[in-house]
Amino acid sequence: MKRCFFLLFLASFTLTGQQLTLKDSLFLQADRFIGYDGYQHLYYINEGVLHKDGDLGKFVFKDYQLGPISSVDIINPLNVVVFYAEVNTVVFLDNRLNEKERINFNELDSFINCGGATNAGNNRLWLFNIDTQQLQLYDYRNKRETIVSQPINGILRSQVSNFNDCFVLTENSLSQINIYGGLLFETEISEFERVVRSGKMVMLAKENELFSISEESIVPIDVAFNEKPIKDLQLTQEFLYIYNGNMVFTYSLTQPKQ
Repeated sequence: MKRCFFLLFLASFTLTGQQLTLKDSLFLQADRFIGYDGYQHLYYINEGVLHKDGDLGKFVFKDYQLGPISSVDIINPLNVVVFYAEVNTVVFLDNRLNEKERINFNELDSFINCGGATNAGNNRLWLFNIDTQQLQLYDYRNKRETIVSQPINGILRSQVSNFNDCFVLTENSLSQINIYGGLLFETEISEFERVVRSGKMVMLAKENELFSISEESIVPIDVAFNEKPIKDLQLTQEFLYIYNGNMVFTYSLTQPKQ
């Protein structure tokens, strides 16, 4: 990976009570930008290999037999969840990207055809079952489904979660499901490609446009990211990271002065 930092003219705008300021940028040679964990270690995918760079050093994980990596959940850097949709398999990694265990959902007694898999904490995963179109909590230590949502219409495009709830973006809608299977929020939308969240902050992306969800409405964010589309993005409590295929732009989030 090649890196270069340079000074930028600071730009800012407001977003649902937050002030976003463009702080710096990083040249990144990667197929996919995953994001930064809570210890500011950088994760990205290049040529089918998952990379982690930071103070601990440089680490990689690869298993070409599993096919392309569909998603990586780094909400818990001690238990990184890597999902391979083509083979319906999840691999769990430690903080040095060593494999801890894996689950092949094709081999379970109750087969689950997964479209998405993210960390739900307490030895559980959020799984989107594309056969039933339902989001479910799966207890992988006891090998049982604990919660199943009502069916969600549309093809899954993006899934993001924490340990309390999960947002599911399909071609038709955005839904928020809690750990009891209850529907917290739902809105009919189309054309969006990605959903990211941090706590109560939720953003949607399509091409080179960003939108925020505020009081159950979708609000466009008035900021220009140049002509290149948004390829990947990550939202944390302090920063919004946007990757356009060449650069990772870092926006800081601070509360405006009263």
